[in-house]
Amino acid sequence: MSKKNFLYVVVIVSILLASLTGCQSAKATSDVKKVVYLINGALGDNAFYDSGQAGMDMIAEQYGVETRTIETNFDAGQYEPALQAAVDYADVIFVISYGFEDQLKEYADKYPEKIFVNIDTVVQNDGNTITSVDFIEEESAYLAGVVAAMTTEDTSIPNINAEKIIGAVGGDVDPVIDAFIFAYTNGAHSIDPEITVETKYLGDWEDTAKGKQAALQLYDQGADIVFQIAAAAGMGVLQAAGERGLYAIGVDTNQNDIVPGAVVASDIKDVGKAIQEVFATIEDGTYQPGQVLQYGLATGAVDVVFDAEVMILPQSIIDKVDELRNQIISGDLIVEIYQPE
Repeated sequence: MSKKNFLYVVVIVSILLASLTGCQSAKATSDVKKVVYLINGALGDNAFYDSGQAGMDMIAEQYGVETRTIETNFDAGQYEPALQAAVDYADVIFVISYGFEDQLKEYADKYPEKIFVNIDTVVQNDGNTITSVDFIEEESAYLAGVVAAMTTEDTSIPNINAEKIIGAVGGDVDPVIDAFIFAYTNGAHSIDPEITVETKYLGDWEDTAKGKQAALQLYDQGADIVFQIAAAAGMGVLQAAGERGLYAIGVDTNQNDIVPGAVVASDIKDVGKAIQEVFATIEDGTYQPGQVLQYGLATGAVDVVFDAEVMILPQSIIDKVDELRNQIISGDLIVEIYQPE
């Protein structure tokens, strides 16, 4: 090889190496070391908050990051100190900010270098740095209403009475719970407009005795199935169903085996899945702040699930839900979205 050709090869190799180095730099992962899960409530609900914790545990295992969970136990006096503790510790903060949205905006603007991901509501700060995970709970709650309606009309199921009454127990009056009940009612009425939907709000997210009492009152009114949308307090609804030999629908996680034979289905809202998916974008460098990420049936983050040790419902109800799920995902069936007044 001539000296001229040798130099030519060296130049080409150098260009290729430089190109590869540039590609490697572009694909470099994040340097996130610490992640916080900041919640307005408390763990131990077997539902919404615990689902998020499962996601945190998964990212700790998968990425080797340090994680910390800060529970504020619905204490307004703890919201701001918790936010300060979160930004002092973490690079990324996943936050459920019911009750302290304004403080969250202030902290996001004050600490623009931090990554804030708000879960289950849309919160937008002046700096447009907060990313919000917005679950389309109407899609799965609509299916829950279909389940309830078809259950209350199927008197071949043990202890189902002849009355067309279903129930729902909400933790408190807020837009998310209202959206659940709105779509639950619409789903039930799509099966039979004459079905009555009785609703009770607890004003509480933790008191299982209140949840149980509310469910028992609904069963006394003639409801034979009750949808619990009340976090930890909703465990009381499931207990009441078991004691009466009647039925309930679980929420947020698969609660079908908590009271075997009493929980016909669960309307899941997979907070943990959202945390894992958003964190993956932070790690691979594709994360963009300020987005509103919508999670509906098509993502698998919301759904109605039936699998349980004791299967209760006839296959015809499960098949109907499968059919409607596919129609919603394809766009052939449009579920109305709740609009707060």
